[in-house]
Amino acid sequence: MGNRLSKIYTKTGDDGSTGLGDGTRVAKDSARVAAYGTVDEANSAIGMVLASEVADDVRALLTTVQHQLFDLGGELCIPGHAAVFDADVEALERALDGFNADLPPLKDFILPGGGEAAARCHLARTVVRRAERETVTLARHDAVRPEAIRYLNRLSDLLFVLARVLARASGHGEVLWKHERRKA
Repeated sequence: MGNRLSKIYTKTGDDGSTGLGDGTRVAKDSARVAAYGTVDEANSAIGMVLASEVADDVRALLTTVQHQLFDLGGELCIPGHAAVFDADVEALERALDGFNADLPPLKDFILPGGGEAAARCHLARTVVRRAERETVTLARHDAVRPEAIRYLNRLSDLLFVLARVLARASGHGEVLWKHERRKA
């Protein structure tokens, strides 16, 4: 194993700055830190999905995704580094197509819910969407590889489909938005 942290606190961030993977110091509220910090938050949200009862194929897929998100966080933390590739995006697309194949077509909007695992998956989806927005914001100021943005975009789509799968598997079913619930 590479570097080991022998001391968790360094006090180097007490001035509101943090170190990037290349040693550069930046403000803790910089677009780069916001992007990789939100990717880290998304990874934690997926961990919450994995703390629920999920099928083995979903567990294996989301565990792989967690590793890829950690890699993506590293890519965003080290300017010029590449860690997520087209093959990773394509793997998400294959998984998405596979899980979506058995679902009925959408006719209504779905509300977050449908059991604990599905609700957690919906939450993870929204955090990934925020990570995507933060990464797009970063890309307006600094170089960001397009694979990073595409990966986050596909991942949020995959999490939506997985939330549908989990809602149905739990027996709770999907929570459909009732657009005609109010009479004028």
